[in-house]
Amino acid sequence: MTADDSTSTDSGNTAPKPSAPARDPWDLPDVSGLVVGVLGGTGDQGRGLAYRLARAGQKVIIGSRVAERAESAAAGLVALGAEGIEGAANAECARRGDVVIVAVPWEGHAKTLEGLREELAGKLVVDCVNPLGFDKKGAYALTPDEGSAAEQAAALLPESRVTAAFHHLSAVLLQDPDVERIDTDVMVLGEARADTDVVQALAGRIPGMRGVFAGRLRNAHQVESLVANLISVNRRYKAHAGLRVTDV
Repeated sequence: MTADDSTSTDSGNTAPKPSAPARDPWDLPDVSGLVVGVLGGTGDQGRGLAYRLARAGQKVIIGSRVAERAESAAAGLVALGAEGIEGAANAECARRGDVVIVAVPWEGHAKTLEGLREELAGKLVVDCVNPLGFDKKGAYALTPDEGSAAEQAAALLPESRVTAAFHHLSAVLLQDPDVERIDTDVMVLGEARADTDVVQALAGRIPGMRGVFAGRLRNAHQVESLVANLISVNRRYKAHAGLRVTDV
């Protein structure tokens, strides 16, 4: 018998070891006390995520290259009733956030993360950037050398815990104060269950949303790319489409 065998030979008998009970996939941690930083929080997607999380009771710091822009964006969201938001320069946002969402334009993705490697060390980073191109036929997916924006982030931030989520959300709905619920699922990808559980729990703080584990970071490309399809849906049907995962 080898060390890898899962049976016992006490008294000459073999008996399988009892298996641990399956873990409830919806048993997620309490994340209400975490500070969420949003890099690119002055853009439509970042500002919308900051607004929704703050409305749900999360403490949020909006980051921008220029602190005054972040402070102005935060003040605008507070005026809409989202308490608990403040603005800061990107470096301060990264330092103070327990969880840091990356919502910068794809063109500035690598440069932004390279400049914040030290501030993001040890942090849980949530990349929601979609590498897309546009031409007269509409939106189309780009393929970064690393495979995806999330994998690029992981390569640039070796001391951070990188996940991917929040790709398929309508910035219009996120920012609309008259919209109480956003009924959609959030695909969450990452390497460690503890990290993806936190991101799922954050998504679940927003009324109508649900975070669903969708695999490792190597599967992030198709999740990011699907945004090009949703843009086509929205243009054809004049909609703000999201996703629902059925039978889960």
